[in-house]
Amino acid sequence: MNPAKSLISFTTLSGLGFGLLFWLGVDPSPPTGWIAAVFFVIAFALTLGGLASSALHLRRPERALRAFTQWRSSWLSREAWLAVAALMASGAHGLALTLGAPILPLGWLAALLALGTVGATAMIYTQLRTVPRWHHWSTPVLFLALALTGGALLSGRIVIASVLLAALAVLQVWVWHDGDKRFARSGTTLGTATGLGSQGTPRALFPPHTGDNYLLSEMVHVVGRRHARKLRVIAILLMSLIPIVLLQLPMPHVFGLIALVSHVVGVLVSRWLFFAEAEHVVGLYYGRR
Repeated sequence: MNPAKSLISFTTLSGLGFGLLFWLGVDPSPPTGWIAAVFFVIAFALTLGGLASSALHLRRPERALRAFTQWRSSWLSREAWLAVAALMASGAHGLALTLGAPILPLGWLAALLALGTVGATAMIYTQLRTVPRWHHWSTPVLFLALALTGGALLSGRIVIASVLLAALAVLQVWVWHDGDKRFARSGTTLGTATGLGSQGTPRALFPPHTGDNYLLSEMVHVVGRRHARKLRVIAILLMSLIPIVLLQLPMPHVFGLIALVSHVVGVLVSRWLFFAEAEHVVGLYYGRR
């Protein structure tokens, strides 16, 4: 798939923002006053920035509001409704904390809605049978793990963040390893697509088009195996391993901030790979798989 910058920014920023809202919601002794206000401003800036970035990806951004009408069948629509509900509940929770009158059940509701929004975002990709690498239970698990880890780092939970960073590294490596086999495991070939598999192994004599088109630009993106390996190593180092080391050093505020920056950069690299390595079955039609 085309690794669009808007989608990379959206999934990275909104995941961080909703992850932070989750930890603020479940905190039994949350910050109050202006400290709470700062945390919620950061969380809202990240979530709204990510959602705005996703709207820019639409060919007709002015029609984004129509996404709210398809909640019965569309995960995109469910994501939109959950995002609004999460931001409203979190806003009310943040206001209560800023005024020094915490309402913990409201925070729990906000945390649940924040995780639900991240899960709905993940399901937009998980539901696609035409992309075997995404059509797997590990996709929502990875999205939730990234949100929880980033949120823990942002909220200064050093011990929890360290554990989550280690678990995230293991999960991400396994997702890459297993994901590399999913297209072949799906059994989809040019023979099954054309119904000619029983006659041997068909191959295309000529390309379907002489020039580029929408399907090729959006659905087909080929990444060199060596290039992908290097980016995977960079992603794991920046996303998990370097932050774990930094969190164990003295001056946690300074090194914690560096660890957060390293993590975010690593997530951006892993998100690029998430889209770039996704093999759409339409690539078989164009001889790209």
